[in-house]
Amino acid sequence: MTDIPEHLLKRAQQAKEKAAAKQAAAEPAATAAPAAGEADEVAASNAEAESTGKIPAHLLARSKAARTKGADGEGGGVATKERPTAVAGAVAPAAAPPLATGPEGHTQRLLTVVKAGSIQDVKSKPIDKVHTWPHLLVVEFVSAMVVTAFLLIFSAFVNAPLLTNANFNLTPNPSKAPWYFLGLQELLALFHPMVAGVTIPGIGMFALILAPYTDRNPSNRPEDRKFAISLFTIFLMFWAVLVLMGSFFRGPGFNFVFPWTDGLFFEL
Repeated sequence: MTDIPEHLLKRAQQAKEKAAAKQAAAEPAATAAPAAGEADEVAASNAEAESTGKIPAHLLARSKAARTKGADGEGGGVATKERPTAVAGAVAPAAAPPLATGPEGHTQRLLTVVKAGSIQDVKSKPIDKVHTWPHLLVVEFVSAMVVTAFLLIFSAFVNAPLLTNANFNLTPNPSKAPWYFLGLQELLALFHPMVAGVTIPGIGMFALILAPYTDRNPSNRPEDRKFAISLFTIFLMFWAVLVLMGSFFRGPGFNFVFPWTDGLFFEL
């Protein structure tokens, strides 16, 4: 059974105490001692109900007595005619106000047994988002400053590998392509032009086109996107290895050399 809210228990206890006080004031003085004992019993049952979360015992007994009295009144209508009438002038004790009960004698209201948390949820749910400023822009600005400082320091100590003036009567064969095309030039040096220039790049581009339809995971967390991260890592490492080979392991005439033996060879 669900726990009853504390403020409703206090309100019900105050109402019960007021009703008991009115009933005790209306009864004759002779019944003062039994009423005090009954009040103690009611208080004990209320305390037990608060600790266990069940219906107080005196309420269950009262509802049971009310049902029994109602059943006797309905079935004993004939017998009451034969009973002697009460002595004239006798004053009957004040009857207690009728108590509305449920089918099983329960007197709690609906809000008494329903937790407040199930009615209104005030807890905010965490959202996996951050603001563009300052979280994103500060990181991008710092990264741009670091790259700019590295290029300035690198250009101060390393000269650009420029060739001599161009001679239109002499065309170097082959000449190194820019670094972003060196991967494709390395493939052309290893495979047939149809395989290196059309088949392998076409398969790679087609695999990247099908990637969003293959992996339909809507999560933005890297730990949940293992397939997408693996596919991109394979694609990136494939071209990175080819670019590094064409940049550092190809010398004059695009021949294979070891950079720690023959040095680096660049053309711009």
